[in-house]
Amino acid sequence: MFAKAFRVKSNTAIKGSDRRKLRADVAAVFPTLGTDQVSELVPGKEELNIVKLYAHRGDAVTVYVSGGNPILFELEKNLYPTVYTLWSYPDLLPTFTTWPLVLEKLVGGADLMLPGLVVPPAGLPQVQKGDLCAVALVGNRAPVAVGVAAMSTAEMLASGLKGRGFCVLHSYQDHLWRSGDKSSPPSIAPLALDPPDLSEGKGCVKADTALQGDMRQLTLEEEVQQRCEEKSPSEATEDPGPGGLHVDPMDSKTLQEQMDELLQTCFLHALKCYVRKADLPLLTSTLLGSHMFSCCPEGRQLDIKKSSYKKLSKFLQHMQQEQIIQVQELSKGVESIVAVDWKHPRITSFVIPEPSPTSQTIQEGSREQPYHPPDIKPLYCVPASMTLLFQESGHKKGSVLEGSEVRTFVINYAKKNDLVDADNKNLVKLDPILCDCILEKDEQHTVTKLPWDSLLGRCLEKLQPAYQVTFPGQEPIVKKGRICPIDITLAQKASNKKKSIGFLENTSKAWKRPLNLARRNDRLLFHVVDPVEIQALGW
Repeated sequence: MFAKAFRVKSNTAIKGSDRRKLRADVAAVFPTLGTDQVSELVPGKEELNIVKLYAHRGDAVTVYVSGGNPILFELEKNLYPTVYTLWSYPDLLPTFTTWPLVLEKLVGGADLMLPGLVVPPAGLPQVQKGDLCAVALVGNRAPVAVGVAAMSTAEMLASGLKGRGFCVLHSYQDHLWRSGDKSSPPSIAPLALDPPDLSEGKGCVKADTALQGDMRQLTLEEEVQQRCEEKSPSEATEDPGPGGLHVDPMDSKTLQEQMDELLQTCFLHALKCYVRKADLPLLTSTLLGSHMFSCCPEGRQLDIKKSSYKKLSKFLQHMQQEQIIQVQELSKGVESIVAVDWKHPRITSFVIPEPSPTSQTIQEGSREQPYHPPDIKPLYCVPASMTLLFQESGHKKGSVLEGSEVRTFVINYAKKNDLVDADNKNLVKLDPILCDCILEKDEQHTVTKLPWDSLLGRCLEKLQPAYQVTFPGQEPIVKKGRICPIDITLAQKASNKKKSIGFLENTSKAWKRPLNLARRNDRLLFHVVDPVEIQALGW
């Protein structure tokens, strides 16, 4: 389903009532999960978004995103877990095993055929047709795909393990997985199960043990060869560990110690490289979702629940005790970072890890790049009627100036020509050039002096309006005319849902229409994505 890119329709934060309903649905669909596990999967206060999208075949899918990763998706009112969720709860679904070479076919959108199954000593899990199942690889219990059984276990055995076994909906390395942090499956050892009792006389199709042994040996040889090819020359010369394989020093640490170290690394990396003083106060959820997750090394997954802190708030309290940051509850139940000591020894001594070549590629999906709105700056053009005033500074008709430049020039012009009133420094005497440029015809014989603010205001009004739009990483674009104002209102529909709508005034111009706009009288109606972004279109 997600073998090809999908189209996102909307991305909104979940409401409290929807969060409670989702928690109840998860408990009903997955009864093996305890109350605490359901609360961990669907947190009560942490950021949780609802993303509505259309798959490449047109299927409408609702995806629930927590901590930057998709955790659940809903299709035709059926709830399914993603591989990110199954890595935390590997026993959530009945799991079938296949060979690593089959994964490439699953990622390409193929269903899992029964000849590709590996029959464990304990036999296949007992499922019925239409049951939700997970697929794992030989030697690792971490699921790599989610699908629906095309037949029951009894039918699979009766068919001699031939035909289509599972309709795969989502897999590791597909586009839904890419919308998360793109972490790799964790290493989870298979369960040691006893073989089934064959004395009952029930028929059971056995896999060819010799063929399985050859495939296992081939798979192990490929993995060893791949690891050797990935080693640098300096690592290859090191003394290998037992069995001729290099022993990772991280293996000597417990999973909790490794996660604590990864958590602190991502925290310090985010503070040193991404968080700035202008960003403060910064929501703790924003620090985690927008900065710390992006600092996680490729191939590893940051999971606070697997650390000794269990919660982000406890970790940040520990960092506050070390006087690295200061956390305050600015509103009820919402904590923010209000101060950071960037001169703290732990931040100054932190060495930024070198990114791998693959992590430097542009990410796809919803986590592609953080959105940066364009910078819009008002400008002024010199008309023909104002050229006499600005010609001393070298500006001609059509020259573009900023407001500060206009004020500076007018002030310097008045002081240079001794136009400041000697009795009242707040007044400026008008010479013939100023009279011709800023006064109306009926005022030229009656108005001889103006206050500074009135003089500057009239100069700006006589200049032609313009503006400059600068998108990140692009050259500035200067356009003449005023930025069209946007009137944003909040409408309440019959279903008690609120929707923000915006109106563009002055629709006589032939607008460019990158959005789907609808007419209402003399206005254009559209859904507001970002008012600044709409302004940048030059409307």
